[in-house]
Amino acid sequence: MKTTLKITLLLLLTLGIGAELKAQGFKMPQPSSGQTIIQDFGLGQITVKYSRPNTKGRKIFGALEPYGTVWRTGANSATIITFTEEVTLEGKQVPAGEYALFSIPGKDEWTIILNKTSKQWGAYEYAAANDFLRVKVKPVMVKENTETFAINFINVFPTKAQLQLSWEHTSVTLSLATEIDAKVMAGIDEAMKGEKKPYMQSAIYYFENGKDLNKALEWMNAAEAADQKAPWVKLWKGRMQLKSGDKKGAAATAEAGIKAATEMKNQEYIRLNTELLALTKK
Repeated sequence: MKTTLKITLLLLLTLGIGAELKAQGFKMPQPSSGQTIIQDFGLGQITVKYSRPNTKGRKIFGALEPYGTVWRTGANSATIITFTEEVTLEGKQVPAGEYALFSIPGKDEWTIILNKTSKQWGAYEYAAANDFLRVKVKPVMVKENTETFAINFINVFPTKAQLQLSWEHTSVTLSLATEIDAKVMAGIDEAMKGEKKPYMQSAIYYFENGKDLNKALEWMNAAEAADQKAPWVKLWKGRMQLKSGDKKGAAATAEAGIKAATEMKNQEYIRLNTELLALTKK
């Protein structure tokens, strides 16, 4: 009851001051700046909305943020993470949805929490009964000081990525993964029934994901027939020919790509097709 009253009074005070300043046309920076980051991932997106406190010369973990205590993973309102598609977090399945991202810092181990009550102020009314997920991760001590608390996506690939929390000399990294192959393959099959067939995109997906290389080449030939002077089509076709063992065909395609790119004055595809041609001579 006391906690609820404290939060209510704090919110009323904040809102009252905010309303007064707004009426006066007056603005002030927030002590902990807000940030929203959006990362494309798989076939969807991940959004993180949080506030970023500064160290201001203070000792953070084990002091300002005690070990073994639930932390809002930021400042002000609890950090919110939203998934538009199902993912796995540290190997645990997480359905699409919006969650509060809490954590329990520890010297040798952190607990990362996804809580189903996404909108709440701080961790004052945090309830473990509403946790959807808890995972354990190891913190890493780093030499560089991170003055402003930061959440970033790193090492991002189509089906895996990492979410990194950094503050002071501590870094915590979470592994994310998603499954897209079945959806993409179904999408390709359906798109190939239509009038405008995505030959090039489908061929590249097959090529890069170890699918039927003959089918990929068939589709790339169809893409080439529709646009004879596209150096990017030549490049991908040549790569596929090279992978299939057809060095002579890949060389001829790369040369045609260089010619097409030169006519377009496209330096990037002159370079890329030239690099492909060099590979055919090894």
